[in-house]
Amino acid sequence: MNRNTETPPPSTEKKQQFVDYIKSLLDMKQEKENDYQTIDLIKADVDFRGTKLWVLICAIFIASLGLNVNSTAVIIGAMLISPLMGPIIGFGLGLGILDFELVKRSLRNLGLATLFSILTATAFFFISPIGQEQSELLARTQPTIYDVLIAFFGGAAGIIAGSTKSKGNVIPGVAIATALMPPLCTAGFGLGTGQLTYFFGAFYLYIINSVFIALATFLIVRLLKFPRKVFLNKQREQKVRRLITVIAICTIAPSIYLSYRLFRNNLLEENAHRYVREVVGVIPNTQVIREQFSKEAGRNQIEVVLIGSTVSAEQIDSLRMKLPSYGLSGVELAVKQGFGYEQEETDVNELKNVLLKDLYDNSDKIIRNQQRQIDSLSQQLNFYNRFASMEREIDQELRVIFPAVGSAKLVPSAGVAQGRDSVLLVVVRPKGRMSQSDMNKLSSWMATRTKTKTVRLIIDNNHK
Repeated sequence: MNRNTETPPPSTEKKQQFVDYIKSLLDMKQEKENDYQTIDLIKADVDFRGTKLWVLICAIFIASLGLNVNSTAVIIGAMLISPLMGPIIGFGLGLGILDFELVKRSLRNLGLATLFSILTATAFFFISPIGQEQSELLARTQPTIYDVLIAFFGGAAGIIAGSTKSKGNVIPGVAIATALMPPLCTAGFGLGTGQLTYFFGAFYLYIINSVFIALATFLIVRLLKFPRKVFLNKQREQKVRRLITVIAICTIAPSIYLSYRLFRNNLLEENAHRYVREVVGVIPNTQVIREQFSKEAGRNQIEVVLIGSTVSAEQIDSLRMKLPSYGLSGVELAVKQGFGYEQEETDVNELKNVLLKDLYDNSDKIIRNQQRQIDSLSQQLNFYNRFASMEREIDQELRVIFPAVGSAKLVPSAGVAQGRDSVLLVVVRPKGRMSQSDMNKLSSWMATRTKTKTVRLIIDNNHK
């Protein structure tokens, strides 16, 4: 009995080849370093003592100075030399390969590095003569969902790069992106200046970064199937597995909660800004000069300050009724308006700031438009100057190539100057009569020489 073997159609075969090609592009194991060498390198980077601890202290001083003088470049430099990533990556690796000793060692060294960092920053800001909060410092006091994503993908990039043969420049980039150093310095600022709100906000950001870097490391280690620690004693192996599982759950569970909480807060803030812009901001004859979304004692509130025509209580009630349609159920709306005797007073300084900001924005927009016009005119002027210079060169070349031509003048149109396809006029003054063949050759040569698509010759026989 004969069996016919069916060959797959060409389209199916091409699809499979394409899928295989994509898989080969995304295969992380192609350049993978020996797993045991990678583990040894990460373990060696976990401990903090001697010169490494002094490098950390110096990095903290540099980052604190950068926050103090509001210098982004100095802060980036401090993050580049900071060795804080080592124990966090080690912790995630320990969880992934069931190495309980590495987990303990990483946590111990991370705690030590954190303590030294905060104490160093606290001492610096305690004696620093500059006690004013700068924008770089304030940016490290309120974690957002974006910090979670940056920390997670930064940690994933770090362990992926660390497990390859080339290594590359990924680790310094991860240190900058995940920003472990500035939150610790900001926490020290909070302690040094007695502002505990800054301390808790910045330390919360540091915990988030550390947890999600470790979580990403743990997941990538499992994905790349690093060899797990082998135990001769099966009872100890079971005990370690249980401990590692408990620690992993204790790390992952808060991560999920923190992600949800930050995502919800960010979503509420975005909805609040959109609500003010689309609902409150379109009230006729009024202007929103300030909006603020705050959360205190579990109460969410949108506070807006208005100037212009008085908004009645009925209108305010109507505004409040639209809150649920923007996902703001349970959020309170507080409206402050006017300068009248019967109304709440508005901060005059705040009004001045808003007016100055509007003036600055309008002036900046005018300046940008004027700069664009100047740039456009400068570009056209340079183009015309280029043709003037080219005209002198062409005039000399014409005497050799076309002896019948006395001179030629280039007249570029506005379209040519602006880079559009247009016509270049060439006014030719011949010495004598030119044949049609000579004019065709001259036109082709001129188009090639000037790099213009269309050249139109104008023969001037009326010159003296």
